[in-house]
Amino acid sequence: MLELGISKLALIGAVALIVIGPEKLPRVARTVGTLLGKAQRYVNDVKAEVNRSMELDELRKMKDTVEDAARDVEQSIRTGAEEVKQQLEGESLPFTPLETPPDYPQYKRPRKNWRLKQGATPQWYKARNGVRTKALSGAARVARYRPHKIN
Repeated sequence: MLELGISKLALIGAVALIVIGPEKLPRVARTVGTLLGKAQRYVNDVKAEVNRSMELDELRKMKDTVEDAARDVEQSIRTGAEEVKQQLEGESLPFTPLETPPDYPQYKRPRKNWRLKQGATPQWYKARNGVRTKALSGAARVARYRPHKIN
């Protein structure tokens, strides 16, 4: 691994200043900076992709364990159900009907809704009697009732 200290960086800078020249040095430094930034982004993208693939593998393993556990539970339930079924068939107890169902309160139709009654009024009746059918916004109300200038 390269160990760059202050003294080594100063030496590299001095050599670059002599070789490249003071006019081109800022442009070269910008170019080197952008290339280093692109390289860092590329390395970070590769790291993120590796992490995603590792997490995906872990999720697959977890999914397999959950599916195995679900299969085990399903199998145990089936075996239990078979045992209960065999016991019930062996006993052959007579079936007794359930007691009479409890009495529930009688259905009561709700009272008429006045909004439905209002909505049933025909439009021609509302127009004739001046009933507002649409709400005006504040700007529309100002524009409608603004006094007109007479020139």
